Amino acid sequence: MSDALRIAHGAFGRVALLDMDRSLVRHAHPHCHVLLKVDGDDTRFLVGDHVAPLTDDLAVLVNAWETHAYVHDPSRKNALILALYIEPDWLRSFRPNWAASGSPGFFEQSAGEVSAHIRQTALDLAAEMVHEPGAGRRQEELLSELMIAVIERFTPWRSIGASLREIARSNAVDFRVRRAISLMRSNPAAPLSIEKLASEAGLSRAHFFRMFEASTGVTPHVFLNVLKVELAVGAVVDGDENFSAIGDRLGFSAPAHFTRFFRDHCSVAPSEFRSVARLGR
Repeated sequence: MSDALRIAHGAFGRVALLDMDRSLVRHAHPHCHVLLKVDGDDTRFLVGDHVAPLTDDLAVLVNAWETHAYVHDPSRKNALILALYIEPDWLRSFRPNWAASGSPGFFEQSAGEVSAHIRQTALDLAAEMVHEPGAGRRQEELLSELMIAVIERFTPWRSIGASLREIARSNAVDFRVRRAISLMRSNPAAPLSIEKLASEAGLSRAHFFRMFEASTGVTPHVFLNVLKVELAVGAVVDGDENFSAIGDRLGFSAPAHFTRFFRDHCSVAPSEFRSVARLGR
């Protein structure tokens, strides 16, 4: 069973130190997602259609809304992974055009060779999370240093999203797809079929499916799961509602179904996620 050793969360998004021994389903995040190996054996992720190795020297880089999955090899020792899920609005505070981290193509490659500085800062952040879980300010300072180094190394940050023309085009989503997304956001628990969403958009099922994936980078099913995961994480971390109630509110017919969904997307059960996220409070 995978373990979450530490979880930090705040305006930056969240950072998890994960001891991974099980695969994760193909999923996505609305975050700039970076994975760094802290200890254990080398491992790999499937990012889009590419296998991205995670080693001492290579980080895995996942764009917002890019599908990916963890591929666990049971013949190897667990990998201890520092997983960063970083909010584009937080990155905007460093440089306005870093808000492009919420759009496709921010990272040009799914893996990149880390510098000695990136590796040491990642190790320092992991150690700070373990030894001083309540030291939020210090952790955020290290995270800021780490993300600046990652972006400067792995993105064309001086030019990305620099013009109004680029920004307008990267944020363009067909109005019919926006209509379906609005419906999904208004009630993620509703049993929304592709047929219903296509009807709401005024498109055939096949045309809607193609247009949705072309506009968002993910299928309607994955998009809806992203909404549910983020709502679930917020409820688990910030609230005291029991997990049965959270699952019911998100449309799961049984508590076990919600627990399985949460574990398949977040590595651990919601009970462990909540207890670890609240260490140091």
